[in-house]
Amino acid sequence: MPEYLVNLPRQRNVINIDFPFHFDRYHRTASTSDENHHIRDLIEQLLFTTPGERVNRPDFGCGVLSLIFAPNSPELATAMQITIQASIEQWLSDLIDLQMLEVTSIDASLYIVVEYFVQSSGESQTATFRTTIP
Repeated sequence: MPEYLVNLPRQRNVINIDFPFHFDRYHRTASTSDENHHIRDLIEQLLFTTPGERVNRPDFGCGVLSLIFAPNSPELATAMQITIQASIEQWLSDLIDLQMLEVTSIDASLYIVVEYFVQSSGESQTATFRTTIP
């Protein structure tokens, strides 16, 4: 490598694809507006992906959607809290520090509240997700 290229700062051209996938007004792949939105999208994908759904990552996901036919109960919420915490620590620990995770079952809904610290920006964020279980 030529010497004049060695000391150049590396530019990082990264596009954070928005979730769910769609196109922007210029008919290109839509990207998220900021990193915090992108991290929330990553958490949502992790929660609602069933293990075995991704071909090259068979252990990715929490399987919240696989609870569609499971009876809703406080025990189910506790089991899901442990599963979700383990998945977040495994897959997103390089981006966030999990501060608080609360999974509650109210009537036919499962509410998931994730409070986390974004490592790159130093900000605390909270994301709330809900799924309905019959």
